[in-house]
Amino acid sequence: MRTEKEKMLAGENYDATSPELWERWQLAKRLQSEYNNTPMTDTGRLSALLDLLLGSYGEHVWISAPFFVDYGENIHIGHHVEINMNCVFLDCNRITIGNYSGIGPGVHIYTVFHPTNPAERRNENAAFWNSSTAPVVIGDDVWIGGRSVILPGVTVGNGTTIGAGSVVTHSIPSGVVAVGNPCRVIRRRFDEELTAYLLELKWWDWDAGKIFRNMEALCSGDLEKIRNIKE
Repeated sequence: MRTEKEKMLAGENYDATSPELWERWQLAKRLQSEYNNTPMTDTGRLSALLDLLLGSYGEHVWISAPFFVDYGENIHIGHHVEINMNCVFLDCNRITIGNYSGIGPGVHIYTVFHPTNPAERRNENAAFWNSSTAPVVIGDDVWIGGRSVILPGVTVGNGTTIGAGSVVTHSIPSGVVAVGNPCRVIRRRFDEELTAYLLELKWWDWDAGKIFRNMEALCSGDLEKIRNIKE
């Protein structure tokens, strides 16, 4: 028989009051409170708290306080990622944020949702509503503008920018600029040929030295310059 945590991560209806989930939720609240009240200059303590709070994170990750989570352990962050202040990540399922991505202030990422039928979401034995979940994936080289909301089950493709204040109700492809409520694609960042080449190149998986040595070419929008990158 599945545990309630296994049901939650599988996207099934689950009981958030089960001892395993309740204990982790309480621990995450204590850790986030301590993180939010630790001076930003105390980087050693901040890193130690993130080690306990998050599922995983890479090098050169900065999360500005205050920062709010449900469980924390279902959040997985790549390297060279900045998350600005007042972000809320409801990680009842996995939240993945890729390398070289940025999350603006006040962004909310939700992986949990409830039945729209009131009778189906009520729980006679607890204050918490009946819930289901779906994971969220933020790709590599993505910028999520401030006060955007990312809803359960959404994937934001590599190299995409989401405009401030957007409500992202469905997945957004790679290499575009998308804005609005509901969020919709308004243009490509580059032409189709260059976009396809950059997605194949996957420069965000290179070591940092190679990226920064070739930053001018990568940002040029010139396909031939990018093709001529050697090291």
